[in-house]
Amino acid sequence: MTVRRDFQEPARCRPDLVIGRGELFAGARGQLASGGSVLLHGPAGIGKSTVLRALAEEYGATAHTVLRCSATESESHLPFLALADLLGLVLDDVAPRLPAAQRTALESALTGRGESSLQRDGLALRLAVLSALRTLAAHGPVLIVADDLQWLDPASAELLGFAARRLEGTPVQLLCAVRTEGQDSQEYDRHLRAGPPDTLAVRLGPLNRAQVAELLDHRGHGGLPRSTVREIHRTSGGNPLFALELGRALAESPTPPRPGEPLPVPTSLRALVLSRLDMLSVEARRTLLVASAGARPTPALLHAAGRENAEAECAQAAELGLLATEPDAPAVRFAHPLISAALYAETPAHERRAAHAALSTAASDPIERARHLALATTGTDPEVAARLAGAAALARDRGAPSVAAQLGLLAARHTPADGAPGPEERRLTAAEDAITAGEVDLARDIAREVLTRATVPADRVRAWIIVIDTAGHTMAEVDAVFPQALADAGDDPRLLALVHYQLAWRALIVEGDFTEARQAAAHAAGLAACGGDRRTELLALAFQAQTETLMGHPEAPRTIKRALHEPQDARVACHHNGAGSARFRWLVMGDQLAEARTTVTALLREVRRRGSVESEVHFLRGLAETELRAGHCGRALDLARDSLRLARDSGIGETASAMLTSLAEASGGEVGRALALAREAVDHAEEDGDQMYLSRALGALGYAQLVAGDPAGTVRSLRRVRTLELGLGITDPARGRWQGDLAEALVRTGEPAEAQDVIDVSREHALRLGRESVLAVLDRSEALVRAARGDLEAAVAQLTSAQERLGKLGYGLEEARAAFALARLRGRGPGRPVFDEATRMFRRCRALPWLRQVDDALAAPDTEPAPPASKAPAALDVLAAMERQVAALVMEGATNREIAARLFISVKTVEATLTRVYRKLGIRSRVDIVRLAAGRRAP
Repeated sequence: MTVRRDFQEPARCRPDLVIGRGELFAGARGQLASGGSVLLHGPAGIGKSTVLRALAEEYGATAHTVLRCSATESESHLPFLALADLLGLVLDDVAPRLPAAQRTALESALTGRGESSLQRDGLALRLAVLSALRTLAAHGPVLIVADDLQWLDPASAELLGFAARRLEGTPVQLLCAVRTEGQDSQEYDRHLRAGPPDTLAVRLGPLNRAQVAELLDHRGHGGLPRSTVREIHRTSGGNPLFALELGRALAESPTPPRPGEPLPVPTSLRALVLSRLDMLSVEARRTLLVASAGARPTPALLHAAGRENAEAECAQAAELGLLATEPDAPAVRFAHPLISAALYAETPAHERRAAHAALSTAASDPIERARHLALATTGTDPEVAARLAGAAALARDRGAPSVAAQLGLLAARHTPADGAPGPEERRLTAAEDAITAGEVDLARDIAREVLTRATVPADRVRAWIIVIDTAGHTMAEVDAVFPQALADAGDDPRLLALVHYQLAWRALIVEGDFTEARQAAAHAAGLAACGGDRRTELLALAFQAQTETLMGHPEAPRTIKRALHEPQDARVACHHNGAGSARFRWLVMGDQLAEARTTVTALLREVRRRGSVESEVHFLRGLAETELRAGHCGRALDLARDSLRLARDSGIGETASAMLTSLAEASGGEVGRALALAREAVDHAEEDGDQMYLSRALGALGYAQLVAGDPAGTVRSLRRVRTLELGLGITDPARGRWQGDLAEALVRTGEPAEAQDVIDVSREHALRLGRESVLAVLDRSEALVRAARGDLEAAVAQLTSAQERLGKLGYGLEEARAAFALARLRGRGPGRPVFDEATRMFRRCRALPWLRQVDDALAAPDTEPAPPASKAPAALDVLAAMERQVAALVMEGATNREIAARLFISVKTVEATLTRVYRKLGIRSRVDIVRLAAGRRAP
């Protein structure tokens, strides 16, 4: 019998919807699966009940009996209430099996008849609960699910603890949750000691920013700007309940908070802290208000702001649990960010302005002084606006573009309509700072707002460019913007240069036309030079150099030199679309890995100093790619994951980062993860209409499929890449480096002729461009073609040469792959320890998926090299080369698995080849092949 009692939840809680708790959920699941018990603990709102319900949902189905209780604070004074919840519905089943004294005591406690108490019937009640659980367990496993243990009535808690400590060896498990407060709180210890000896305590901590964003999106608040989500995460402290309440309040609010102001705190959350705030003295509350308005409040700052008794008043707040007590830390820190936000939201506006006015003179940092001055001032004020604009420039120089954007918006708010610069110009500067900070939603909103009012052509074109920039690789969605931007630009070469530079990107991303993109970039550079806009000229030249590099165009080196020519612009020098980035791409494609690493490392360091999120995502990918080429798979994987994490957090470059991380996962991580990321990148590129990254994403998918042992899948994916790049006009094989993988997969699927064609075409371009590493990889693939055709001696020689060249060029992983292919050709006989060399190389690279392939090869049956096709019996002359080799090996008695190992193809390919053999020879089975050949050999 299974007893289920609802938690009054609106719907079932699936484990896959427990956001941000995957690791601890897995630990708790493992504990329950092994027969143990689990105690979840953490602060209010942290998600204990959600995880509890998900685990109960999963494991309740395997239990014979599920007993539930969920205590509340208002009912915690009622004795035996929780016990009645747990055992009330099974009392009729277990009571007849209990001794009379125990039965009487238990019935009295659960029904309220009589005067049962722990003092009067203590031993009988304790034994009755223990006996009841043992009786239920005799019919099958029992799961006890108890939420909010802190509100259990003392009598029920004592009885449940007594039984739990004595249930060892009985199939009774406890799944419980209890509220605890501080990070280091040991309040759960008491409940842990009251549970079974094998109970696992699992603390639920705060969610990170990405998890909060996922939670908000799942609950219908996914349309919030990323900057707002970050503020929700900060204010909620990562608490899921608090984050959802803040998200709901924002969704219901008619107007969002203004720049510099905290989020609105809903009444439901204010109630959690306002009761304690009401216990403060008036002066202590004013001191805390000043602290909540400050960015980094200290006792010294509070004194400077006129709070003379700050220490005593902060001590009073700490006693009430409103402030965290950190004796060695000078800062005044609220116990939870929500307390600060609730206090600020509850305070009248004039008192808040007074606090900011005090801080505008007390703060030592000029940026802070300007911010407080703005929040203390109402209406327009040119002096305040100028100070804010200066503070924004200072924040920009410090590498804090997000702060600069907020200060810029404050400056625009206080700028008079006839000011110079005007409010719209300052808003656009703030939007550009927001793009640098990765806050593209905020930037787009600002630009569209400006377009509703602006009449000056320069402001309008600048706003259109921001709208285009924030579209990223989804440029097809803003196609209608380009005609409007061109119309607003008129015949002004500076404005036209801005638009034509974006048209160059559109030609590449939307149309997939490298030739048109190159011409548009060159035109933009000419217009910018005519208009004296060096920044746009440098960006256009860098873009032209990038396209020429990928096209294998002979002008690429000369264009890079032009883009690097003085005078330079500091904003372009380290930009991800600047000349430094173009030079890095040229270096990494030209096998200059050491110099490429030095270049991209310097670029990454600089953009981090400047706080440029999009450029950081880009250069993290570049450094990861360089390390991957060098065979440092572990380092590459760490960098790629960092890039993907930052890309997803900012919403910038997700497709490219997923593609690069897929390559890194397939080389040094998990192949399943690599396949998922590659497919995600392909889907996003197709949805966005991004032709440029679609081919890169398919290349990553093909490589992951090859590592996963799916050569047919590799062929499908990389054939698409070949077609796409032909249409795009990309001729440099160093761009995606997929050609060797396609050729290898074609050999494995029994299509060596097509493999040779891929090699020949790619080799022609690689020779023209001097791509030595590509040539070595193509030789490695061609050796496999020769081996498949039976020319083993030439294959071994070519592989040996390719391995040596790849090693000299510093391509560690490709060198190891050549050693592995050589080992498979030579076999595993005595005196041939070639697999040891491949293993050593893969280990040095930390190429875990490739090490697993070596293990699989070692576990396969010993194989000898396949016989040359020319030695096949004459009866098989009507067959193609691969078909003759398969048939010849069948006659030797080889299994399909052994044939696959000898010919470096998959078992599925062997089966398909045999099907073609049967059809061509008019036979039905492997036995017929042997009979036919034997008949032709008979005298």
